[in-house]
Amino acid sequence: MLVIRKSYILFVCIAGAVFLTGCLKQQTPVEKMYEVLENVVASEEAFEAQQVPLVELEKKEKEIYDKIISLGMKQFEEITKLSNEASAIVDQRKKHIEKEEESIRASEKEFKELKPIIKDLKNPSLKEKSLQLYETMTERYKIHDELYLDYSKAIELDKELYAMFKNENIQLDQLEDQITKINEEYGKVLEANEKFNDKTKQYNEMKLSFYKESGLDVNLKE
Repeated sequence: MLVIRKSYILFVCIAGAVFLTGCLKQQTPVEKMYEVLENVVASEEAFEAQQVPLVELEKKEKEIYDKIISLGMKQFEEITKLSNEASAIVDQRKKHIEKEEESIRASEKEFKELKPIIKDLKNPSLKEKSLQLYETMTERYKIHDELYLDYSKAIELDKELYAMFKNENIQLDQLEDQITKINEEYGKVLEANEKFNDKTKQYNEMKLSFYKESGLDVNLKE
């Protein structure tokens, strides 16, 4: 069976959180910001935990997919078996991406607590930095919304493909059309993933800069 190769993206998002430790006494606006920002880090631990399993599942699914397209239709029983295995892996990937989304939503909810705190900052420079930080993280959340939707759609298209493989009367052009759709969707995922990683890096650099200028008595570890 000769079909167009299905694209894969090894879905690794760089969390890259800046971990800070320290003992805070008075709850000044800056210290309140510190507390919220560290709670955001904690909220995204579940997000980070999904990355390696997603990559491993994608690799495993790709191996099965490659086996499927190497077989002829006379080996339909084996194709059906492999398609079921690949479809089950897609279901696992969906569970991980849902957990990731839940983690990001929890992070966003936590992060929004910064808005009233920023208003209380007296230092003009710190206030400007905090506003830029807030805007950057807000953009990051929006990009992840896009990433999540694109990846979810790609997963649904994958499921459809493996169902098509189990149709003994499926036509080659139908498979090619489906794989083209999948490749296009993963192209969107790759683009959104790169934007998300860039925005995460930018946010962490701004966060570190804010901490350094604030003069908080914390131990900075990049």
